[in-house]
Formats: sequence, C-alpha cells, structure tokens
Amino acid sequence: MPPRRISRTITFSLPPEMFQEVQRVKDEEGRDMSELVREALRLYMEDLELRHEQRLERLRSLQADQSEDNGGHNDE
Repeated sequence: MPPRRISRTITFSLPPEMFQEVQRVKDEEGRDMSELVREALRLYMEDLELRHEQRLERLRSLQADQSEDNGGHNDE
C-alpha cells in the first residue's frame, strides 16, 4: 500500500499577468507550480517571522530607553 499523502490541496486565483510570470519562471527553472508556491509561502513566512522579531526588538529597545529616561524605574 502506498504511503498516505499528508499534504493538502488548495485552489487560488492569480491575475493573468502574474500567472504568466509564474508560468515563465516555472518553465525556466523546470519546477512545478506547487514547488514555486511552497517556496514563495516559506519565504514569506520566514520574512514575516523576521519582521515580527525586529518589531519586538525595537519595542524592547524603546522600553529600555524609557526605563533609562525614568532613572531606571519602571512605572508599571
């Protein structure tokens, strides 16, 4: 018996120009649409996580600066 498929199939739409561009890249790189979409989503999620971490770091930095401005006392 073949292994059970663990991925999910989804349907989405693209504007014609974007679809043509994706088709071009797909053909140039010899990859299928699923590979391209998985990579695009993986890169997006990595970028999203990085931006989230950067926002948290900026908030921590602002809080540290405010704490220093208050003489090291936190008013919370």
